[in-house]
Amino acid sequence: MFVRTMVVLAVLAVLVYGGICASLYFGQRSLVYQPEPSWLVRQPPDFELVRDGVHLRGWVMNPGKPRALLYFGGNAERIEDSREELARWLPDRTIYLLPYRGFGASDGKPSEAALVGDAIALFDKVAPSHTAVAVLGRSLGSGVAVQLAAQRPVERLVLVTPFDSLVRVAAGYYPWAPVNLLMRERFESWRHAAAISSPVLVIRAEHDEVIPAARTDALIAAFGQRPAQQVVADAGHNTIQDFADYRVSLERFLH
Repeated sequence: MFVRTMVVLAVLAVLVYGGICASLYFGQRSLVYQPEPSWLVRQPPDFELVRDGVHLRGWVMNPGKPRALLYFGGNAERIEDSREELARWLPDRTIYLLPYRGFGASDGKPSEAALVGDAIALFDKVAPSHTAVAVLGRSLGSGVAVQLAAQRPVERLVLVTPFDSLVRVAAGYYPWAPVNLLMRERFESWRHAAAISSPVLVIRAEHDEVIPAARTDALIAAFGQRPAQQVVADAGHNTIQDFADYRVSLERFLH
């Protein structure tokens, strides 16, 4: 009787564990991408990129400047909210803010392959109109920005609260799950960092509660030439933009 009970409990444990892993596998995109906060669009988009029949709609600030900046935001970020600040901080650059698929007023569904492909298409569309194009990627957007910079002649690259691998970040949150086997949305920036030849600035939050410091350290170590770094004192992962050191770092590096 005891043996039978233990076998039943073991089977139940395996089934529960398998069910949780299956839930993580099939639900991972809803965990990685959280577009809901961006759906209320207050400012009408004035820029559109069409790729593979999918319409991406965003904004252009400071139009007509010789140099440009492409901005890629976090996994739940309303990049619309960064329009005015970036335009004010970087008045000598035309700034392109294009929400990911499924974010803001953009159509489609997000995935790593789609986001990176869209970023490359955006660069190819705007680069002929500018003398140079810099890229700014924040949090999840750092994974997009790194892959773009590895494949296109980016003038300068800024990575805000970045990580070396989304798989490794997730493994820290789910140490009991076979994350490496389950994850399709991998964003393994460390694999692409060595291919980047442009100047790089990494901006870190002193009290980043989302991305462990070890994950940012590992990314920095993956670059062929060590990036410049700025640690924003007292800042958290989602508040870093509220601190003057963040603004000053962007202005100095991108002007």
